[in-house]
Amino acid sequence: MVKIITDTSALFTVEDGIHMGVDVLPLCVSIDDHQYRDLCFDTKLFLDKIKEGHVPSSSQPPIGEVLAAYEDAKEEEILNITMADGLSGTYQTACMAKQQACNASSITVLNSQTLCGPHRYLVEKAVRLRDLGKNVKEIVQELEHSIASEHSFLIPQNFDFLRRGGRLKPAAATIGGLLKLKPIMEKVEGGTRLDKFDIARTLSKAVQHIVDFMKEDGVNEYYKIFVSHADALEDARKIKEKLVSIFSECEIELLDLSPAFITQGGPQCIAIQYIAK
Repeated sequence: MVKIITDTSALFTVEDGIHMGVDVLPLCVSIDDHQYRDLCFDTKLFLDKIKEGHVPSSSQPPIGEVLAAYEDAKEEEILNITMADGLSGTYQTACMAKQQACNASSITVLNSQTLCGPHRYLVEKAVRLRDLGKNVKEIVQELEHSIASEHSFLIPQNFDFLRRGGRLKPAAATIGGLLKLKPIMEKVEGGTRLDKFDIARTLSKAVQHIVDFMKEDGVNEYYKIFVSHADALEDARKIKEKLVSIFSECEIELLDLSPAFITQGGPQCIAIQYIAK
């Protein structure tokens, strides 16, 4: 049996993981001199703190917890599916913990090259394959097929969050000062950075630019689409409705972003992502 490990980039809680037979390691979040674990506290409290002017930060799960999860696996093969390397130190921490583990030869660390919705799908797919009796090598081969097709877009409302996290290319960061425009960010370079994809005058037009790209990219019934938001439920629902009307054959899931990703994308940001099944 394969033991699957992931982090809360997949937007699963620890309890979700227990039901799936997956170890979910929460990312770390800090705000107002308090330390929290992602998806282990009230997101509304977190948003209220941001509105009060407090600046949040986030980091990967502690290496000791990753190492403990590895060594708890005993004789099992281990597959750790991490958030994209470059957008987080989670992958590097997972690799360092592997070097220290007494069962290192049984551990595979997979850089998902993505986050949130597609990361969630990769974990779900790995669980299905594990339950079918597939080994780690077979599971990774299937996941890499999906990873190669993944695409992610972010429509932020506040560029300060992205700039502080260092997840923007310098040239892209300069568009943050544009007023009354909707910059669209695209995940590029194997998931390591965000760069400018386009600029629109309204949210609706920004979504249309993304839809046009999705059509050109051949998104069809073999893809899953995600709309994730940071306290922007009404806009996210409208976007999902638009996508359902255009990509009616696709499964489309609406998700709430966790505090760790509100820290990076900022309140009211919306992500549109898709991945091949």
